[in-house]
Amino acid sequence: MVSKEEIMKVLQTIYDPEIPVNIVDLGLIYDVAIDKSNGVKIKMTCTTPYCPMNRYLQQEVNEKTKSIKGVKEVKVDMVFEPPWTPDRIAPSARKELGIKAE
Repeated sequence: MVSKEEIMKVLQTIYDPEIPVNIVDLGLIYDVAIDKSNGVKIKMTCTTPYCPMNRYLQQEVNEKTKSIKGVKEVKVDMVFEPPWTPDRIAPSARKELGIKAE
């Protein structure tokens, strides 16, 4: 059985081309669900609905997740509710970006 940890680990190798932080630490991954047949459904977002990298990031998530041994199918849903805010950025990434914790 494929684990959520395996998926999150591979997703941490995908970086937003405009911000030097991976998409997990940026808080762009909202949910990962794995069904009994190792089909994976990922809900993700971008920093804005108009981000020119939406398609690119969605494709990267799809391809990298499919590369995990045992994954049978991948569905990536790009969602914008709730909207992404900088509050979703992991503390380690905040420090890297020079954003002070509130």
